[in-house]
Amino acid sequence: MNVKRIIQFYLVFLISFSALAQQSGSIQGLVTGPEGPVVQATVLVTETDYGAITDFEGKFTISNLPEGSYRLKIRAVGYATTQADVAVEAGKITRVDRVINEDRFGLNEVVVSSSRYELSKEDAPSLVSVVGSKLLQATQSQSMVEGLSYQPGVRVEANCQNCGFTQLRMNGLEGPYSQILVNSRPIFSTLTGVYGLEMIPANVIERVEVVRSGGSALYGSNAIAGTVNVITKDPVENNWQIGSNAALLRGAVPDVSTNFNASVVSEDLNSGVTFYGMRRDREGFDADRDGFTELVSLNNLTFGAKAFYKVSEYSKLTLDINAIEEFRRGGDQLDLAPHLADIAEQLDHSILNAGLTYDRFSKDKRSKLSTYGSMLTGTRRSYYGGLGGERTLADSLAATNAYGLTDDFAGVIGSQITHNFSGSDVFVAGVEYQGNAVKDEISGYEKMIDQRVNTVGFYGQYEWKTSDKLTLFMGTRYDRVGVNGTYEIGPVSRQVDFTRGVFSPRFTLLYDLLPGAQLRAGYARGFRAPQAFDEDLHISSVDGEQKFVVLAEDLDMETSDAYTLSLNVGKNTGLVQSNLLLEGFYTNLYNQFQRVNVGQMENGAFLEETRNGSGATVSGVNMEYAISPSARYSFQVGGTLQRALYSQDEVLFEPEEGSTEFPAVTVSEFIRTPDVYGFLNASWTPSKIFGLDVTGLYTGPMTVPLLVNEEEFIELIESPAFIDVNLRLSYRWVLTNRLNLELSGGVQNIFDSYQREFDTGPTRDADFVYGPLRPRTFFLGIKIGNFR
Repeated sequence: MNVKRIIQFYLVFLISFSALAQQSGSIQGLVTGPEGPVVQATVLVTETDYGAITDFEGKFTISNLPEGSYRLKIRAVGYATTQADVAVEAGKITRVDRVINEDRFGLNEVVVSSSRYELSKEDAPSLVSVVGSKLLQATQSQSMVEGLSYQPGVRVEANCQNCGFTQLRMNGLEGPYSQILVNSRPIFSTLTGVYGLEMIPANVIERVEVVRSGGSALYGSNAIAGTVNVITKDPVENNWQIGSNAALLRGAVPDVSTNFNASVVSEDLNSGVTFYGMRRDREGFDADRDGFTELVSLNNLTFGAKAFYKVSEYSKLTLDINAIEEFRRGGDQLDLAPHLADIAEQLDHSILNAGLTYDRFSKDKRSKLSTYGSMLTGTRRSYYGGLGGERTLADSLAATNAYGLTDDFAGVIGSQITHNFSGSDVFVAGVEYQGNAVKDEISGYEKMIDQRVNTVGFYGQYEWKTSDKLTLFMGTRYDRVGVNGTYEIGPVSRQVDFTRGVFSPRFTLLYDLLPGAQLRAGYARGFRAPQAFDEDLHISSVDGEQKFVVLAEDLDMETSDAYTLSLNVGKNTGLVQSNLLLEGFYTNLYNQFQRVNVGQMENGAFLEETRNGSGATVSGVNMEYAISPSARYSFQVGGTLQRALYSQDEVLFEPEEGSTEFPAVTVSEFIRTPDVYGFLNASWTPSKIFGLDVTGLYTGPMTVPLLVNEEEFIELIESPAFIDVNLRLSYRWVLTNRLNLELSGGVQNIFDSYQREFDTGPTRDADFVYGPLRPRTFFLGIKIGNFR
């Protein structure tokens, strides 16, 4: 090629490039919120592949847009989705500045738990409720467990005076029926599920996504009642804060915590890391002054980090890691060694959790491949025993046999591909391996659980947008589940060697009745394999002796069919935001796991056996209404009406063969399950520096079993109703442009609506607990940092 031709080529190139540039334009703009620039907001040009992310000053630029008319969609965490129409002229820069409002009820929030990929809450196939950091602050929550009940269909209950075991109930079903995820990974292991809800500090949580009803088609076993996904804070911008909370239970027993958060993000937004930590110290609380705790002594130390690095324009690496050290002690004489107390439950946990995710996007951003791995390892050093009110040498020697050790490991690895088709259809497919190994021993009672659970799952889902109004979600998952376990207590020994393949289909219909109004109908199948669950590793005391659980020899898999129908109407009209939710649910359980008390063993321990029941149904309605006429006021109320019935009367206590001292005890309804429960959340923020929050929970009457009664072995007690109301006031000082100091104070459970009648003394039934999690508590909090 000679010089003349080279010059001609470059002239043609420059003319073509100039003509192309003249046919295209750019959009520049600024995204701000009520408190200043919004960092890392996503600005998308709908129906195209163009988009941008705002920088630290809230600015963005979208270049080389062909001339024409477009619609921008602006999204940011915690803000309402905003749209803007814009006309792009060739060779010109079009300016688009927008002030976006806070999404006070999370109506337009982006969620992942309903579909395993990010999409707007209003487009999710299943209803997703979100517990955000704002609600956790309004309730002055120190751990995740304290804020979860402020969602329809969700209730957290305490189950033991001696160890503080709490569990989450969704749509009336016990804790093991719900799948707990951390950053979308199922590593909430068998052991962690016992006390894990109270181990996660509130200050590390970005949000908690709650999906009610079956989710086994996406997440595997134990998602019969629903899925709870704990999303920890991401590094979004440079910030830091240090806070402390001091509380007094009944004005006397201290509960003090200190926490911190800090994030650092690079100027090009290609990398960032956030650190968090908390220390909490709470003394034991004795409500009835019998010398025995109702709330355990608690010492918790948590530290963690979450980081991301954009390897390239189309790939991202995310690492999250946290470590937890927790010590809890309940019973009496907490200052003595546990074997010198009448009753003691002492637990010392060491838990480490780490996860790594690699995301790879296609150049057109329509496809995403995620490869991930997470692991959790935990050790529990425990003591369950005591003198039982006696003081002989033989009693002291026997009491030393109640020390135990539990080792736990859980891991998950998997890969998932998500593809968006041109017609807005989305296909998701993946493969996942989940493993859990737990060994729990108390040699003095000859008690051991040695269990390994391995599951390989393949799943797929197709989102078919048949029209502008109707979207169908069709998915299924196949799991190959293997359980190999030995369960021993004294002379009783059970073996489980279980392998089964399970299909879990899921169908959901989403119909847009009107803008902002969605009708959903769904079906999902779920399952639970025969294995030890978290409740089985919670050991409690009865009559001064320990209570253990073993599995029946012929225990079979439990399955379920879940049906839902819901109407959700949400509106953002100017400053006014409102949302109405009506959701009906119906769940059939087959071969449901039922624990039966079968009496006392020669070593004194009480024994419960997990058997398959005759079946059960749980049905009801969840309701929620929220309205915020302006940024100053918001009001939210919700509740659940439900019935949980067995197909045939279920046995709670079965006397020994030939025994006539105590009759069998049966029930037709689920125990510890109220037919009515609900919540209230109201706030008033007259200015940026002052706020008032009123929150509350209602728990209706329920049937609670009391073991070891003078007249019969189990007595069924009808509990009263409870109304637990909290008040919080906060005031903020702006010290500098980005440095703030906030002081908060108030009362939790103002009316001291707390259980009055407890079983007492060293021979009490420690599981006879119901009602609110804490008595009247006065608190004072302070935090300083460059938070908003």
